[in-house]
Order: sequence, then C-alpha cells, then structure tokens
Amino acid sequence: MYDFHIHSDFSMDCKYLMEEMVLEAINKNMKSICFTDHIDFDLTEDGIDFVFRPKDYFKKVKQVKYKYMQKIEILAGVEIGMQPHLKKRYDELISNNPFDFVIMSIHSINRKDIYTDNFTHNKKPIDALIKYYEYLYQCLEIFDNYDVVGHLDYIDRYFEDFSSLPDFKEYKSYIEKILKLIIEKGKGIEINTAGMKYGLGYYHPKTEILNLYKDLGGEIITIGSDAHNPEFIGYKYKEVEKLLCEIGFKYIYLYKGRKKFPIHIG
Repeated sequence: MYDFHIHSDFSMDCKYLMEEMVLEAINKNMKSICFTDHIDFDLTEDGIDFVFRPKDYFKKVKQVKYKYMQKIEILAGVEIGMQPHLKKRYDELISNNPFDFVIMSIHSINRKDIYTDNFTHNKKPIDALIKYYEYLYQCLEIFDNYDVVGHLDYIDRYFEDFSSLPDFKEYKSYIEKILKLIIEKGKGIEINTAGMKYGLGYYHPKTEILNLYKDLGGEIITIGSDAHNPEFIGYKYKEVEKLLCEIGFKYIYLYKGRKKFPIHIG
C-alpha cells in the first residue's frame, strides 16, 4: 500500500509528529508513504502564509527515513495551495528544495480561504462550483511545476447541504477542459480518500470525474488519504484500488525525486 498524501505537525492543521504517522503506517503494513505538508502562501486577505521551514522539514524526514528504512519507505513531498499571483514564489520554493513529489491544490480563491472565509456561503451552488473550476483552470494554464492536482473537487465538502450540489452534467464541460489540460501537460490527478471521511459518500474526485479522466486518456493517478491523524493513514486504500480497477486503470503512480514510477494494480 502506498499513501502519497500525509500530513504531520509541519502542517499548521495537524498536531501529530512525523514519527507518530510513520509508526502507524508501519503498523498498517504500508510499503511507502510521502509526507506532503502544507505550504500555502498568501492564504488570506491579510497575507498570512501557512508554511513550514524546508530546512527543518527535510532534516526531520531524513531522521525518520533512516530510522525506519528497514520497515518502510519514507518520502518528502509538499502540498501547495496555488493562486495565479503566486507562480513565481512557488517556482522558487520547489526549484530550490529536493521534494520528491508536489501536489498542487486550490485552498483559496483570490486570497479568500474556501473553508475559513466561507467561500460557498450565499452563493448558488452551481455559481460557486463554476468559479472554483475556472480559477483552477487559470492556475493550470500558468503553472507547470507540480506533479498531480490534489482533491480536484475539494470544494464539494464545503457546502452546508450536500444534497444541494448540482448534477455533474451541469458543470461537466468545465471539468473536461481542466482534465484535458492536465493530460496535455503530462501531469496527473490524485484520488484522495478524505471525501468519505467528510461524509460526501465519494472520494475526491467523484467517480464521474475519474471515468471522464480515463475516457479522455488520463493515466497518471496517485492514491492519498490526506491524513492529518494516524488513524486515517491508508484510509479506504483497498476500496480505492478496486474502484480504479473497475474503471479500467492498470497502474497507480509513485514519485521519487519528481520522477514517476508505475505500480501495477489488480
């Protein structure tokens, strides 16, 4: 099992030490994990940076990597919260640090955090979705220094009433445009199991998006739990593998030193 989206206390929204996460991953017989702690520049209108110090991060990863190297492979990635005006800052961060893997996510829109600033409130659900996906497309157009797009339909979890979410057909054209660009640029997406944890009843992205990605020729996909707690490391992994096989995917991918490696599933 391979979990390529795990957080530790280097993320401001996680209180668990790297070693605690590693020990639980070993307990669950994970073969390889990748820490992808948050770096979100300019997260709010106040210009708050949600970051860790790379020097300290790599030092700690190195410590646990070698301490447990006989039991598990440990890699060092990052999850960035992209906004178009941050292209240069993220390019510099990623180019100057030896990350194994980079997840590009959208957590804020025009310096408004989707969660804390209640982005979806007082908006028609379809309007909020379209704005989010248009913003994601803007980021994809200008930025290439990432490996996969994280929890592509992340916004779904922040509607007060999940039953108000529009039918996928209403915004499918926006998703199709995004997926075509991801594929064209040789990038991938992750299947993030946290959607189930939030009560959505599906993973991120939803099955309709996974099917569309496959139909469009998308192949590059990683599996991540988005665990901020040891309990959720490897969450729903076997179920996700089964789903991917049913859709027709033959491989998941791992990243080491920003190079991708296919792992056969099924």
